[in-house]
Amino acid sequence: MSGCSGGTSLLAVKERASQTLCSVWKAAASMESLNRNLEHLRFGGGDIEDEDQLLESLNGILQALAEDKHRTSSLLSESEVLPAFARYLQSSPHCGVKAAQVLAEIAKNEEMKTPCIDAGLVPILIPLLDSTDQEMLLHVGRAIGRICYDNNELQEQLVAAEVIRSLVRIMLDYPDNEPLVRVNLLALSNLADLDTAKDALSKTRIAEHLVHQLRKANHHEKVEIILEVLQTLAENDVLKLQLAEAGIQDAVAELLLRLQDSSQPEDMCSLKAASDLIVSLLLGVANKVQMLNEGVSKRIQMLLRSEMPPVQFKLLGTLRMLMDGQADAAQELGQDPMLLSRLVQWCDSKDHAGVCGEANRLLASLLRHSQSQEVVKAIQDAQGVKHLVSMATSEHVIMQNEALIALAIASAINLEIIKAAFKEAKLVQNIHKLLQDESTGPEVKYNSIGLLCSLFNSGDLRQEAEEDKVKETLEKLCGHINGNVAKQALMALQILNEEHSIFEQ
Repeated sequence: MSGCSGGTSLLAVKERASQTLCSVWKAAASMESLNRNLEHLRFGGGDIEDEDQLLESLNGILQALAEDKHRTSSLLSESEVLPAFARYLQSSPHCGVKAAQVLAEIAKNEEMKTPCIDAGLVPILIPLLDSTDQEMLLHVGRAIGRICYDNNELQEQLVAAEVIRSLVRIMLDYPDNEPLVRVNLLALSNLADLDTAKDALSKTRIAEHLVHQLRKANHHEKVEIILEVLQTLAENDVLKLQLAEAGIQDAVAELLLRLQDSSQPEDMCSLKAASDLIVSLLLGVANKVQMLNEGVSKRIQMLLRSEMPPVQFKLLGTLRMLMDGQADAAQELGQDPMLLSRLVQWCDSKDHAGVCGEANRLLASLLRHSQSQEVVKAIQDAQGVKHLVSMATSEHVIMQNEALIALAIASAINLEIIKAAFKEAKLVQNIHKLLQDESTGPEVKYNSIGLLCSLFNSGDLRQEAEEDKVKETLEKLCGHINGNVAKQALMALQILNEEHSIFEQ
């Protein structure tokens, strides 16, 4: 048994030795082949008759890069063969395409970017973007993108050389060539941060093309790239308007509806990116009016059925932004019972503070911008008033002021409709606490007093104010360091005293 075991062991040793020798031989042969190919590329390839040998050498380099990228790249750099690629890129069509493919693979290695630049290859590659050979365009796009990635100086040179025009033209000419479109999208993603690139893009049909591509995109990676480019372009006012005119709101809404029931992490990222894009598009621009006219608010309402808090948070914020200065839209949404019911549910949310806060802010926004008696009644019927009262005592000053202004507007429009809800929510007492608290800021105190002035129009609420000794607090505030607060307190006292005299008569 031991002899047999020893024999087996010896056989295994011999096999390992044989395999090692074989590997060494293959490595040596591979190195010899690589050196031979590099030598030929450096000095040969000048004649058309030599095309077959040139293609063989270029294919040999590709194989070597696939086997050992770092070793091959190092040898490429040491052999000073890269300058010769300028000649091969401009040689016969077959050799040019293969040379571009080799460069695209070489440029995957971070250490090879500088040698490619030093060899003057970028200016040679740029005109090749005007080729009608789709394979050439694919490899040239990859090579340029990889060489110029994260290099602002080179990227500015690309824009100056009108590369933007070429990239857009390629995507318009070959919209169904997915690899080619992806490469050009990546290139645009890298360039679009430059102001010069945005200006150049605004003179193309990129907006309508990106909207078209987003609609047909069915792979998360492509969706992610398109959204990234769109987000960057939305920083430019001209492009933002072009995107709206191209129907970006429909495309994003369709995407959100398509992804809203997905639980895949990559789809969640796309949902968040799409929500961010909607917000960016609505900042300003003329865009808000156009998107409202085209029914974007209805689409957003449909999307709010999503149970994903990050999406809910973004879309609620988007609706709130849409309401800013848009009375008709605020009046329409402010009377939608399904939306108001959903908002009131979210106002009670304990698990997601962001969603809760945005729901409260949207309620306040609907009142502020509609200034409508119908909206006041609808929010009251949906039991939303108590949430606005709670919002007025929030720890966030912005939310406090938004709630106080909304409640003051509601009180001025029709106090009788909502005074019962005010009494139940102890609005007078809560406002009084804000006025008594020395840490309350001047703006909040000013708006609190303004709300009190409206509440004094109700005998019941005025009586609550008197019983809570609000008058004493107002008298103290007449000497407040902030002049506006002092004037507001004095006016409230005068109203309170006048009302008191009237009721006494």
